[in-house]
This record gives sequence, C-alpha cells and structure tokens, in this order.
Amino acid sequence: MKLQERVTLFQQRLQQVITQSSLNRSSFATSISVDRSTLSQLLSPENVRLPRADTIASIAEKHQVSIDWLLGITQQGTLGANIMPEAFSVDDYSTTASAQMLEWHREASGYKVRYVPTTLPDLLKTETVAEYEFNRYGSGKVDQTVRDNQLLLLQQRHPGSELETCVSIQSLRSFALGEGIWQGLAVADRRAQLQRMIELNEELYPSFRWFLYDGKQTYSSSFTIFGPLRATLFLGHLYIVVNSIEHIRKLTERFDDLIRIAIVHPHEIQKTLEALIDECK
Repeated sequence: MKLQERVTLFQQRLQQVITQSSLNRSSFATSISVDRSTLSQLLSPENVRLPRADTIASIAEKHQVSIDWLLGITQQGTLGANIMPEAFSVDDYSTTASAQMLEWHREASGYKVRYVPTTLPDLLKTETVAEYEFNRYGSGKVDQTVRDNQLLLLQQRHPGSELETCVSIQSLRSFALGEGIWQGLAVADRRAQLQRMIELNEELYPSFRWFLYDGKQTYSSSFTIFGPLRATLFLGHLYIVVNSIEHIRKLTERFDDLIRIAIVHPHEIQKTLEALIDECK
C-alpha cells in the first residue's frame, strides 16, 4: 500500500472512530491529548502524512481499537489476540509466518524491539546451527530459514533499528556443552557459533543489546514485542499475536523484569561468550 493510500484509509478509520465515540471533534481531540486544529489537520484532504506514533497509540488506547486496523494492516478493528500457524499450507515465502515476522520487524523500525528467543537469537545463528534446528523442528524450507535469519541481521544493521534480547545463562551454557537438544551438534560447530556471536555482538552493539538472566531464578517463554505495534508469543508451531495496548504493556513489563534481574549485561557478553568457547567439549 502506498503512503497516500494508507493516509486516506487512516483518515477514514479515524473518522469512523470519532463517529462511534459520539464525541464532537473538540472532545475527541482532548481525549487523545491533541488540540482540535491538529485533529482537523489529520482529517484534511490535503494532509499527506500519518500522525506521530504517540498520537496513533493514544487513539488506539483511549478508544480501544487496533493500531494495525488504524494503519490499514488488518481488517480487525477491536483490540484482541489472533492465533496464527507458524507455517501456512500454501508453500509461498510471501505468505509464511516467518515472512510476516520479518515485515513486523521492518514496520517497527524506529521503535525498540524486545525479544526472548526459544534458543539463540535468530539473527546471530550460523547457517549450520539454523540447519540443525530446522532438521529437528522446522517446517517449510531450510534455505528459507537461513535466509530469514540473514534478513533479520540486515534489518538490525539498518540505522534506527534497536533490539534487546534476553536469554537464560543456563540455556547458553547448555549450547556450549552440547547438552539437551544440542547433543548432536559437533564441538567445532558450537565453537564457530559462539565465535560468530562474539563478532556480531561487537559489530551491532549498542543497537543490539544482549542480557543473560538466571534460569534458576525465573522462567520465560519466547516472545517478541514490536514497539507499541504488537507482540507475538511463540508456542511451538503457533504464534499468538496480540495488539492490545494493555497486553503489550504487560509483556513489556515482564521483559523489563528480565533485564532488571539480569546477571550478565551487554558490556559483559563478550567475556561470557569467550569463556563458553573454552568450556566447549
């Protein structure tokens, strides 16, 4: 969708929200913390820009509509959650859940993305590790998985990208030692992966910040928060996608809790990874 088309659709949906609110324009403007002239400008046929992110978020929160709906990304207007299969039955890269995740990363450019991976951060994985995981759990195509990870890395290298990730130190040590799901991965491949993470962490910092928490102190399932736009929870072969402001806020608070109790911080990651290389066996 072109920008002007999205602006026009946003104006139509904003007018729909105003009508449903039963407020006049002055009262509606007050409810979203803007003045009436700003609201009139947003609705003007001559307007060619979308409003600021905080204004869109305020409309969504105060009047309980979806940000995605306001921006024309979805037809679902009310806040809530959707369940989406990890892979669709149509074998087309453009319609896979992973492609949708990549698009959400691009849409969140300029916002902070918060990410708790299932194993290791996807954008840091070597091709060997990506293929190893795919062969155990994957669906679709292995080269697609590798390409998705490469695209995530390219996105993180783009100016304006900001990503924080949290992993338990126990899961990272299990990888280094070849324990659990990693028992079949060769020592050389695990060392190469750790070295790759050292190199990329050094390159991407500070736009990429990695924290390690103590898995004996707390537990977290895998989820991703795309700024104020949406959040996804990963449940095996399903993603639960939420766009409720309150749900996103609660998940953000949970992520911030993980950072608060972290025992390894971004400036300490390099030494931790180097020590884990020595532990590989």
